[in-house]
Amino acid sequence: MVNWTQMHDCYGDVDRVPALLEQVELEDNAEAWKELGYRLVLEHDLVFPASFAALPRLIRLASRSAPARGLAGTILRCAAGHHGCDDLLANCADEISEFHKLLDRHLRSRPVDYLAAFLAWLAAMEEYHWSAVLGDFTDDFYHLTCPHCAVEVTIAVGDHGRYSAIRDWNLGDVDRRDLRPAPSEALSGTGQRMYETAVRDGHEALADGIAHLFGKAECPHCASLFNIADEYTSANRPVLR
Repeated sequence: MVNWTQMHDCYGDVDRVPALLEQVELEDNAEAWKELGYRLVLEHDLVFPASFAALPRLIRLASRSAPARGLAGTILRCAAGHHGCDDLLANCADEISEFHKLLDRHLRSRPVDYLAAFLAWLAAMEEYHWSAVLGDFTDDFYHLTCPHCAVEVTIAVGDHGRYSAIRDWNLGDVDRRDLRPAPSEALSGTGQRMYETAVRDGHEALADGIAHLFGKAECPHCASLFNIADEYTSANRPVLR
């Protein structure tokens, strides 16, 4: 049982969130969902004890409620932050596992909110760094350091091109080098799961972007090759519990 007297939301209140949860459990109330969103996630980034206390109830609603599914996913995507609620998050492990399965079923239906559900699906696997930065590959940029010469390299994966470059303040991306996408048979681990899920669900553009993201880039400065995803992950993976 949740002791709501210790579960403050972003306004410092301890009684409003449980009242709102009871309301949305009875009826799909748009205003109640809007207020819950404001109270549980601040500026799409910060979460609070009430956020994780509400998570199991939101997940129970998620199979029949798009707002519940979306809010639960947003809370999970913030779970790697410095919120001081690791014990509350750990207590939700079973519900999060069920949520991951629910999201996988939802993705198979090829919904209109596919990318948002895909990002929540990643967060449910604790792949918070990819959940935070992955886009639809129309205009995605990743900034990392070459592991061989330490120069700052911009990785672009989008309609404008798929390349590594040195970003110049005045000239933009200069000395571009084409990326080398990973063959599907060479993918493993998280990259393989991401790619195969996107292919399964008919999202070819997403799958192609993932293949490039988990492929290799040439450093424009020293011409060495490196794995993009490995370097980005080592620099950005949050330290978890």
